[in-house]
Amino acid sequence: MLVTGRFCCAPGQVWRCVEYVIIDSSQEAASSAVPGAGCRIPEPHSTDGAVRREGAPAVDASLIDVRFRDPLGCSRQVPWLEAAQDVPFEDSPAVRPFPVRHGRRVAPGWWWSSTIGRLVAYGSGVMRTELMLLDRDPAVVALACRPVELVWRGDGKAVGHAPQLMARLQDGSGLLLDCAGRSGPSARLAKRARVVTAAAEAVGWSYRLAGPPDPVLVANVRWLAGYRHPRYAAGPWMPALLEAFGSPRPAVEAVCELGDPIAVWPAVFHALWSGVLRVRLDESLHERVVVSGARREAEAA
Repeated sequence: MLVTGRFCCAPGQVWRCVEYVIIDSSQEAASSAVPGAGCRIPEPHSTDGAVRREGAPAVDASLIDVRFRDPLGCSRQVPWLEAAQDVPFEDSPAVRPFPVRHGRRVAPGWWWSSTIGRLVAYGSGVMRTELMLLDRDPAVVALACRPVELVWRGDGKAVGHAPQLMARLQDGSGLLLDCAGRSGPSARLAKRARVVTAAAEAVGWSYRLAGPPDPVLVANVRWLAGYRHPRYAAGPWMPALLEAFGSPRPAVEAVCELGDPIAVWPAVFHALWSGVLRVRLDESLHERVVVSGARREAEAA
């Protein structure tokens, strides 16, 4: 049983508002308060206690819950199959903060996303790298780091897993992603990944357990990312830029034709980041790298 109430201030009086919550002690262990949020986490969803039993060999997607934080900062826990269709998780803050670990070279930080035009918090260097690669993906329309945590029962206990990244795709579906690291996924992560994969597929989403990306690709995209802001766009002389790269040619030749290289190169890099121009990113970038227009490349294909 849950009873809530609030004492209000009378007109002209300086009273302090006090909010009270009375919870039946039998349910006290099933819920907890979010520190500083001033609200109560809803109880875990359960549709069939006989099915959601301890030691079950598999996890039914209908028995998986999702935890997330709403715009007011309150933690919510609802059925995954319902929330995945209706809740814009990409707008939610991280379900829990990113810790600062002493001795680590890369601490939590912020990435300015050209996809959504604002900062996105990340928790580690590998998360930042995958965030950068997704930010350039034309199929991605929104990004967030750790906005959801999936909750289920496994091995006789409650299990929670928060994928490190979430991306909203053009078709409306979502992508959940974890970074496996150089040594590959741990046994625990691999086991949880199978459950998350099933949960994602049940709602038409996808899940990726990403290993270390190609270092040449990462270096090239990181360079182009330095010119991802719209201020580097070609603007009114975009038609001239596209015409200069109407056929594949060394980048430096077209840049010198267009004008002052100091002014032209940033626009070329921005066009390569945004996909207006194309170049092979599995080979090191240099001034004579062959660049072509994306439209011409698509017509040739």
